[in-house]
Amino acid sequence: MLATHFLFDPEFWKATSMVATIVITSSTGEVLTAAAMKSIGDLDAIRAQSGILGAIRVVVTSPLFVGGIVFMALAFFSLLFALNHMNLSLVGPAAASLTLVTNTTAAKLFLKEKVDRRRWASAALVCVGVYLLAH
Repeated sequence: MLATHFLFDPEFWKATSMVATIVITSSTGEVLTAAAMKSIGDLDAIRAQSGILGAIRVVVTSPLFVGGIVFMALAFFSLLFALNHMNLSLVGPAAASLTLVTNTTAAKLFLKEKVDRRRWASAALVCVGVYLLAH
């Protein structure tokens, strides 16, 4: 009975939704930004050809980059909102840790990066740590 009690606790769902919002928006922003930088190519080559302002222009006019910045801003304001309602000792580690897990998964699925066993193991251990922190 005690194990299912948290499922009916509104505070649990409030905290879960706030942390989930931070994690989803942060990971989306980071994946979009990484995809933008991969699609842009070597910034040193662009800078050598077009100068520093040309390299900046290429980056800030990328739709993927702009989308990444928008999602990172949403993550930042979601974090501020969560910190207004919850303790830093829970929000900080939970959001940062779970973002690592979602970034690892998104890197594999969307960016087609090679993710070795060590990274998957660290992501699994992070999940265990977040569980222990929440309970």
